Amino acid sequence: MFVENNSRYNFTETAQRLNDAVLEGGWSLLAVHDLKETLHKKGFEVLPVKVFEVCKGSLSVKMLERDNERLFSSLMPCRVSVYETSQGITKISRLNAAIMAKEYGGIVEEVMGAAFEQMEKILDPLIIKQ
Repeated sequence: MFVENNSRYNFTETAQRLNDAVLEGGWSLLAVHDLKETLHKKGFEVLPVKVFEVCKGSLSVKMLERDNERLFSSLMPCRVSVYETSQGITKISRLNAAIMAKEYGGIVEEVMGAAFEQMEKILDPLIIKQ
């Protein structure tokens, strides 16, 4: 249900390149959550983790304009996580929305499948092929 890849770059460069690639790919970057910083402020220490909330309005509107599909708004916006492991490896993870959406078919499969496919193209230059 989730996809995880090693990044070609360190944590900081991966986060910056992802930020730029999302915008260059025609998506909106709604927020970046720095979980390490957030938890540090609460007295906890974790390795670097940033969660990017991204959206493609022309896709999301197809589901949000319909009563029956609005149920899936809890999966919106799309999220991509960049994090560092204890071995110093930078990883990129995200929900495989295309696989999940196949169960529902119709407009849900169409929109979530397209969103996943487009995001994979954006991420492709950042990840190490296995």
